[in-house]
Amino acid sequence: MATVAAALAPAAGFAAESYPARPVRLVAAFTAGSSTDTIARALAVRLAERLGQNVIVDNRPGAGGVIGNNHVAKATPDGHTLLASSGVFTSVAAAVDKLPYDPVRDFAWVARIVNYPLLLMVNAQSPVHSVRDLIAAAKAAPGRMSFGSVGVGSGFHLAGELLNTLAGVDLLHVPYKGSNELVTEILGGRLDMIFSTLISGHPHIQAKRLRAIGITSRGVNPLLPDVPPVVNTLPSYEMTSFAGIAAPSATPRAIVTRLNREVNALLTLDEIRRPLLNAGGTIEPIDPAGMDRYIAGEIERWRRIARTRGISIR
Repeated sequence: MATVAAALAPAAGFAAESYPARPVRLVAAFTAGSSTDTIARALAVRLAERLGQNVIVDNRPGAGGVIGNNHVAKATPDGHTLLASSGVFTSVAAAVDKLPYDPVRDFAWVARIVNYPLLLMVNAQSPVHSVRDLIAAAKAAPGRMSFGSVGVGSGFHLAGELLNTLAGVDLLHVPYKGSNELVTEILGGRLDMIFSTLISGHPHIQAKRLRAIGITSRGVNPLLPDVPPVVNTLPSYEMTSFAGIAAPSATPRAIVTRLNREVNALLTLDEIRRPLLNAGGTIEPIDPAGMDRYIAGEIERWRRIARTRGISIR
């Protein structure tokens, strides 16, 4: 085994020194126009300049990102095929019984681009004005208060189940096909609460149609400084999504390290930072080893919630 490793080491070093030798494909695991796709395309232009090769965004949507994830997991591990993904990667890994890849062992994470908190919102006419009010109302009517999500096992769903678990309540989960439908239902009074992104919820809060009673990050967000973190009421509560880039697990570490350096450099550019911050994100660069630990930790955390709440997608 040592002889094989020694024989392969020079080849890996040569691959890293000559990288990239051809255009790089950045696989977006979601549709064109999605937030993941938008971020991937913004990065691709500047990343190509730094790498000296074209970076081509390749949309491979379907099955909550599983199709795109699987394509990258099985790609040649030479840094020429990368994955642009989001927090859905960890929620799917937690909720889906069988995946065609191992979500921890088959990926080497390159960089985290941005973190996104969620908003906990109610109808502006609701008598609920705080997370404490919500918990009290839910305990007074077990199983009768509802929250919506964009599907079983989605981040919005797990955010609600985390609330159920930590608060000891039984909010009823109602899945929908998309976030627009969620907003329509809560505005119509057919849902008691929803989790949503800041960029989706902010216009309705400004128009006083919805009321944000909590944010799922550990601190306040500059876009909505008056909205308190849920953690102020439930000390263990935290839920953030992310956008990040990964490579197949056997990609030479020197290539992963270089890509991390190049992506983190892009995150200092105002043209990249501003749209992310304006969408409610926070930019906290991390090294590849730290990103690997972060992903593994998130998957395990959401698996515990999925097991506790009986969430399973077959």
